Amino acid sequence: MKDLKELYSEEDLKIMLSAERGRLPDKNRVEELISFAQESGVKKIGIANCISLQKETNELISRLSDKFEVYSIDCKVGKVSSAQMLNDENYKGISCNPSAQADYLADMQTDLNVSFGLCLGHDIVFNKKSIAPVTTLVVKDREHKHNPYKEFVKE
Repeated sequence: MKDLKELYSEEDLKIMLSAERGRLPDKNRVEELISFAQESGVKKIGIANCISLQKETNELISRLSDKFEVYSIDCKVGKVSSAQMLNDENYKGISCNPSAQADYLADMQTDLNVSFGLCLGHDIVFNKKSIAPVTTLVVKDREHKHNPYKEFVKE
């Protein structure tokens, strides 16, 4: 196993320390996100969201905007056809565009980005392309109403 100094950069350790300091007992993930961002000195937060969760995204923006500059971009940015994106005329409709979401948030010079309900694969591309660090707040899970944990908990 590699030495810790080989595994973690100073920036990595700073993020982990801010997360530890920002962790709040009995608080929800949004409250922890706010605490972490304040502890880290974040000024601008970006949100890459699924367009089907726009109402919930607007609520998150409302909760964050009194403390941070908030920029959001929905997945249908650019209105690129699925046939064009996937280079296959069998696909219909407008494609999600996670690279454009990352590009927009980079242009806004966000300090921290939030993945909010992006589809599997689209979230991977967004995380890969994002310049700012990314945390996931909501994942796409149609069966379990965006809570994949329910798959593992049998009530």
